Amino acid sequence: VQLQASGGGLVQAGGSLRLSCAASGRSFSSSVMGWFRQAPGKEREFVAGIHWTDGNPYYADSVKGRFTISRDNAKNMVYLQMNSLKPEDTAVYYCAVDLYKTNIATIARSYDYWGQGTLVTVSS
Repeated sequence: VQLQASGGGLVQAGGSLRLSCAASGRSFSSSVMGWFRQAPGKEREFVAGIHWTDGNPYYADSVKGRFTISRDNAKNMVYLQMNSLKPEDTAVYYCAVDLYKTNIATIARSYDYWGQGTLVTVSS
């Protein structure tokens, strides 16, 4: 399994970015795709997750209403649209897959494979 995250960058507060995660190596049906982030000196935290088959999303309270997770099954892609960005959103963002799960886990150790991360920096 390979996960390739991209789309990070530098943006001003209030701006938007769209992260992408290209997944390959196996079928991801009945799996959960998640986005996590890790700021310097902090633990990795759950941002959003989506079930690959039914598309139901789940969000951390800190991003609810600002971020949208989606997937394109045909392209094996997962996206994270981030709007109204705040300086506290600054972190390295990782995509991950939790194989053969129906519930969206919010703890990192539940996930089986991880992408390399993409840096998002939000300036004030």
